[in-house]
Amino acid sequence: MNLRRHLCFFLALAAARHADASDIPALWAERVKSTVAVEFYVETETDRRPALSFGTVIDSNGTIILPSAAVDPRVSPDQLKDFKVHRAGETSSVPGQYLGQDNLTGWHFVRVDPKQLTGLVPITVFAAKDGAPSPAPALAEEVWGIGLRNKDEDFTPYIMMSRIGLIQSLPQRSAIALHEVAAPGLPVFNQEGMFLGLATSSFGQSYMQFSRPDRGATPVVLVNVEESSVFPLAEEVLPYFGRIPKSVSGRPLAWLGAYGLEPIDPEVAQFMKLESQGAVVISEVLEGSPAEKAGLKDHDIIVALDGQPLPRFKPGSVVVGYVDRELAKRLPGDLLAVSVLRGTDRREIKVVLGDEPKLIRETSRKYFDRLGLTVREFVYGDGVALRVKSGESTGVVAHFVKANSPVAIAGLHADDWIKEIDGVEVKTFDLAVQKLAAIEADRDRGEFVILASRGGETAVLRVKLK
Repeated sequence: MNLRRHLCFFLALAAARHADASDIPALWAERVKSTVAVEFYVETETDRRPALSFGTVIDSNGTIILPSAAVDPRVSPDQLKDFKVHRAGETSSVPGQYLGQDNLTGWHFVRVDPKQLTGLVPITVFAAKDGAPSPAPALAEEVWGIGLRNKDEDFTPYIMMSRIGLIQSLPQRSAIALHEVAAPGLPVFNQEGMFLGLATSSFGQSYMQFSRPDRGATPVVLVNVEESSVFPLAEEVLPYFGRIPKSVSGRPLAWLGAYGLEPIDPEVAQFMKLESQGAVVISEVLEGSPAEKAGLKDHDIIVALDGQPLPRFKPGSVVVGYVDRELAKRLPGDLLAVSVLRGTDRREIKVVLGDEPKLIRETSRKYFDRLGLTVREFVYGDGVALRVKSGESTGVVAHFVKANSPVAIAGLHADDWIKEIDGVEVKTFDLAVQKLAAIEADRDRGEFVILASRGGETAVLRVKLK
């Protein structure tokens, strides 16, 4: 860190400590420097789509966090191109680097060279200092946050204000304001200008519209994606600013292999004397998983992790998110003590967490323009979804099907499981690519056949190329 960056950091800190609490414009002028607009492109098989998200600067190295909704989970990191970072209120930009997504928080991390984009102020400057606990807002307390307009309005920042209506664990302790208080991913402050938390993506507000009675009564839900009324508190987000991914894939990822966790039914909880704590039921223990190797069974009821009883949440379904977060905090190779009820017996089972099997966003893919098809590897998660044992998980998945293409006209859909091509079982991704490449290159070829499965039903699709 050079001298200039040190100086900017401490000047901002001094301004944060000495600003008049009643002087919101002065507080605003400094805190808006912690916000940026991030543009990038998503390159698909058929186009190059622009994308935009707003982010918060978290350190003096130019590291920025974007909300989880900034990137479609089906998009692979290599499809994300040309990141550009703008200061609030400016159309000029500098290049940014995508660092990856954190599995625990869902944040996407981007970094910009602070020498190129001067004047940025880390949000930590406005947080509690010297080990003091981060402030939690009180009910009815007035808070304010930052929003940014879109590119055609030069990312102009604007202020929003509201009052706290509720503080709840979801499972993070989060404040719910009476109305929108900041754009998703941007900070919220109290009247003294202290950082209170980050607005989450499109949570807690939606608008219901019903069609005319003579045309049915199906509701249409419109969700506000530009502003939010809910923000996890600073105490919940500050500890995780250091979770900068080591790779764009977000690895390492811990894996337990207990599938389909469900909150225990209230009547069952009462019968089992679990009213004062949370508990989750394992629907299925996955084949070959750390959970199976350790001895966990289908329908075991998890009541504690590492000796700590699961907290009781309202609503009870939140406990599933709590367990997921606790697992995401750990690393492959960590030893996790899982306390379960199996019938009337309580058992303590020690699980060595594994490395998460390859995710869809990490799969190899290949696009065939003439056919109108992208195929990808068949991964462990596909087998789980399709109820297929690991030894039977051959073939490839149709990741993308171009509209009105030969394969689309033949009836192939995205996410169909392709088992055979021209009567040959495609046991591997490489074999499927080899077969499809040969078909695409043969301009005299008039048709070919695909054996594909969807929803447990298998069909033979005749694809006409002429």
